[in-house]
Amino acid sequence: MPKTSARLLSLLSLLQARRDWPGALLAERLDISPRTVRRDVDRLRELGYPIVAFKGPEGGYRLDAGSDLPPLLFDDEQAVALAVALQIATTTGAGIEEAAARALTTVRQVMPGRLRRRIGMLQVTAVGRSTTTRPESQVDSGVLMALGAAVHAREVLRFDYASPPGAGDDDPAGTAPRRAEPHHLVTWGGRWYLVAWDLDREDWRTFRADRITPRVPTGPRFTPRELPGGDVATFVAGRFRGSGDSGDWPCRGEVILRLPASEVSRYSRDGVVEELGPDRCRLVLGSWSWPGLAADIGRFDADIEVVGPAELRDAFGQLARRYASAATGPLGEKRQYV
Repeated sequence: MPKTSARLLSLLSLLQARRDWPGALLAERLDISPRTVRRDVDRLRELGYPIVAFKGPEGGYRLDAGSDLPPLLFDDEQAVALAVALQIATTTGAGIEEAAARALTTVRQVMPGRLRRRIGMLQVTAVGRSTTTRPESQVDSGVLMALGAAVHAREVLRFDYASPPGAGDDDPAGTAPRRAEPHHLVTWGGRWYLVAWDLDREDWRTFRADRITPRVPTGPRFTPRELPGGDVATFVAGRFRGSGDSGDWPCRGEVILRLPASEVSRYSRDGVVEELGPDRCRLVLGSWSWPGLAADIGRFDADIEVVGPAELRDAFGQLARRYASAATGPLGEKRQYV
């Protein structure tokens, strides 16, 4: 690569790394004169990069926002993070799947071979959506790459697993390394999970990736087992909903609400909403328990008519008694609110 072109790329990389750069500091970092920095800035401007000069004791430069998106530079970790994010975006259902897939193809085409191989081994399945962030459950990118490589190579994974307190004898902490046949790497509710066949317990498990510490080397290759239900999204959803491998909620009921269907559908998650009139709608919704389902429906703050089943009607009665008890004082007298 010509010396000038290489220097321009280095200058662009520095300008992307922070907001403001004193001219003298750029010259020092690039080992060139301030005059050469000014010439290189002019060359980048000719290529479409909106670089502005700012005044001050020393003066300097800033890569500003422009009307068009110019070519960008990414380091290795940034490129991997971008590719992973685009891969997840292709399964979000947010209407950007096609654009994300095209962007992912573009990124892969210009990646060095070493990064393209890493990304090719990391196949991610997004299950469900998250509206919260959990900084405490962040996963090291090296762990994700190791898990993705094991899934791709179909090699038995050996790892230490930090089981949560109270996990019981089935998942004891601090024991010998776990051995599992890794099948899928998935995201659910803002966390990463590994779906695998636990060789020691002879059962399917979902391991939180932030609790996994892979061991090297990996074990022998294996022939993948058939995942219950055949679909990883259905399998994982069923496990977290407590409904086994069916993917459906264990408790599902039907009610009529005195609210417009347009208002209910905005907050019904995966429920089915049917309009019955301007201010009435039918709602079919699921949950992990009957009281939990009744509580979910109660949050709509509207008159409710239970269509069925009887378990849902009983759950409303149970919650009514519980709430009435909570509204009374220790001696059974109603509390006075101001």
